[in-house]
Amino acid sequence: MPRLKYASVVRVVVILGLFCLWLQIMLSASGGGMYRDGDDQVPLTANPLTEYKVTEVIVPYTEELMNSNDTSEQVLALVPPELHKYLTVHPKNSSVNSTERAVSKNLTEIRKAIQRSNEAQYIYNEDIYGPVQNDTIIIAIQVHTRLTYLRHLIVSLAQARDIERTLLVFSHDYYNEEINSLVRSIDFTKVMQIFYPYSIQTHPNEFPGLDPNDCPRDVKMQQAIKLKCINALHPDLHGHYREAKYTQTKHHWWWKANRIFNQLECTTNHTGMVVFLEEDHYVAEDFIYMLNLLRATADRSCPQCEIISLGTYLKTYQYHANGDKRKKQMTLNYIQQVRMANEERRKRQDTQWNFQVYPNLYGNTQKVDITPWHSSMHNMGFGFNRSVWHNIMEIQEQFCAYDDYNWDYSLLHLSQNRKNQEKFKVIMSKGPRVFHIGECGIHHKKSNCNASSVISKVQKLLQNAKPYLFPGSVTATVTAGGAKHNKKLTKGNGGWGDIRDQELCTNMTRIGREQRRYNYYA
Repeated sequence: MPRLKYASVVRVVVILGLFCLWLQIMLSASGGGMYRDGDDQVPLTANPLTEYKVTEVIVPYTEELMNSNDTSEQVLALVPPELHKYLTVHPKNSSVNSTERAVSKNLTEIRKAIQRSNEAQYIYNEDIYGPVQNDTIIIAIQVHTRLTYLRHLIVSLAQARDIERTLLVFSHDYYNEEINSLVRSIDFTKVMQIFYPYSIQTHPNEFPGLDPNDCPRDVKMQQAIKLKCINALHPDLHGHYREAKYTQTKHHWWWKANRIFNQLECTTNHTGMVVFLEEDHYVAEDFIYMLNLLRATADRSCPQCEIISLGTYLKTYQYHANGDKRKKQMTLNYIQQVRMANEERRKRQDTQWNFQVYPNLYGNTQKVDITPWHSSMHNMGFGFNRSVWHNIMEIQEQFCAYDDYNWDYSLLHLSQNRKNQEKFKVIMSKGPRVFHIGECGIHHKKSNCNASSVISKVQKLLQNAKPYLFPGSVTATVTAGGAKHNKKLTKGNGGWGDIRDQELCTNMTRIGREQRRYNYYA
């Protein structure tokens, strides 16, 4: 009997041991299954520092998405009901302040999604509006994270005449599903998305993002050398070291232009205009009409005009032409009255935005200026064709080597240093068709960013200007430009002294044209 009891106990112990061994194997298998992607695996025995570093690599850099749901009734009243869908922030996302919670993809997945999209070169709505033609107007829109402004830009584009004949190319430096859904919901013309592949988001802890071993911005060069930081020998002309959030904008613009002119299959033989917009712009309904009218005027009156500009940063706009001297004097008096009234209103209300439209005194003809192109005055809603791009490519090294983190000032430097050629000339309308509505962004740090307030003012301005839109003709005046136009840049604004930025910029021009891949899944 004792032997039987002993045998029973042994059997129980053996069974329990086998069960524990089986359980341990199953737990190990399930734990290993959580990390099928080798890039994402975190060892269970990793120390806290190692685990923290791995987490930094796999979690994408995130920014707060500007996506407010406070579009005023005043703004909505001037938007056709069928376009309200582009302004709707869905409830499931309206409470999300950070894209970290809105994006389910990790860094590896985002990089793969960007690569697939860029390789596919997919054109949405191509089956409805037909393929891209050689003379199709391409509208290139640079997008970051200001989704609120982007919604209103899309609404304004939807109301433009002949928009269905264009191709909208949205160029993103931040991958976000909500932004993607909005762009892919556009149904009024052809749409393509391209993704800047060297962004801070996809390179959060390495160049072109912020490498932990990069030099601090304000450290002196001697101290930087002692610190042995990566770019110690390459401060900018002001003695500062690079800041990724500023260099990215110039990189993105240059990559986008190279991508459109040199790399996309659909632009292989494209000779039409490419118009450059940004997410915080707003267009008039006749901006495409005016683009074509200015192009035709330039062909007749200014063959040497390389650039067309549809926007301006001036706060008072003229949508009519001046006639005789008496009427000119009347206009000047009116201008003075408007300026005085604006000044008084500004003193009383401390307003930032006072657009005015002069009264229609002189019929349907509008004035345009032909003048030297200047970056800070003619960089909004401007466009050029492949011939101009070839001129830029001939001296592209000046764009990439110039120590200025602004793409437009770098382009101005290039314009002022063309061998045996004059500076770029621009033909621009005094009554702008592209407006800047962004009150907050990389250069604007206002505490109160009320998008609806600014957008409402643009809408009212365009309502007042409606009788002057779609003019029958324009009259061109050639001007030498003021002191600002003709002042030669002696040095840049800095921020671009790092040799890595210059090399990355140069390498972007060396990528050849790519064929579309059709196995794309959105």
